[in-house]
Amino acid sequence: MPPISTVSFPDQDLLARLSPLPKGIKGAVWDLKSDPEDVALAEIDAVVLPYLNAGAVLGSLSKASNLQLVQTQSTGYDGVPEAAGPAAAVATAAGVHAAATAELAVGLILAKLRGIDAAVRDQQAGNWNPQRRPSLADRRVLLLGVGGIGHEIAKRLSPFEVELTRVGSSARSDEYGQVHAAADLVSLAATHDVLVAVTPLRDATHKLVNAEVLAAMPDGALVVNVGRGPVVDTEALTAEVLSGRLHCALDVVDPEPLPSDHPLWRSENALITPHVGGNASAFEPRIVKLLASQFEALAAGKRPANLVQEGPFAAG
Repeated sequence: MPPISTVSFPDQDLLARLSPLPKGIKGAVWDLKSDPEDVALAEIDAVVLPYLNAGAVLGSLSKASNLQLVQTQSTGYDGVPEAAGPAAAVATAAGVHAAATAELAVGLILAKLRGIDAAVRDQQAGNWNPQRRPSLADRRVLLLGVGGIGHEIAKRLSPFEVELTRVGSSARSDEYGQVHAAADLVSLAATHDVLVAVTPLRDATHKLVNAEVLAAMPDGALVVNVGRGPVVDTEALTAEVLSGRLHCALDVVDPEPLPSDHPLWRSENALITPHVGGNASAFEPRIVKLLASQFEALAAGKRPANLVQEGPFAAG
């Protein structure tokens, strides 16, 4: 395994929480906006990206001429392999955000189905406006994404007595039952009340939930996205939501954030949260635990977990 001797952290607080680092590994602070503190760029072997707005500073990775590993604090890694270059490994924080994101997914479903967002508007206007709305119980839920977060969402939906259908990249069976292929998404959408997208963003998933999929969904159906904004075609979704035919609950959007004059902001059929799925109290202790495990592995000459680009670890 390649030796990792100097790791940069985006802030002093995270470095302090991981200190002392395993023997042989030195920590430094580099926010990727200015020069690193107390270390030369050429010394940095590994970089821990900031959790928020990491995409805005990815261009700085090219300044670390001896970069061997980039560690994200997010499950997604859009643009990171390209910015790191093929010689560097990239590891994600897969698993860290699963519980919190699954909580929010269920919360968004419940809030939109049961009209909690409408009740908040009524409360602010002093209106007592009881209505019978769809329950989550007995809903047919189409879950697009069967990775760690998808699994946690499925677990949390089970007590709600839903009829759950899972969709992955290809058709297969696993220990939890059948997984349908993404190629069947249009036909599956026609028979489901709720579609939850949590799949990572790849070429194959870009605008996977497109106009055809949305048009196939029943009137009054709900689209939830807690994965990546570009998985859902914003223009097509906006048209369906503004027509009143579909509802949506979105933690991620495309572009992100939506422009202030975008009509989804003002649509009563839309509920939008500002990409906070994993940004909960569960995040901090879980990211510290993961990073500690990663550095212990590196110090012991072992492969880090969650590699999505192997770089110098390919032969290990």
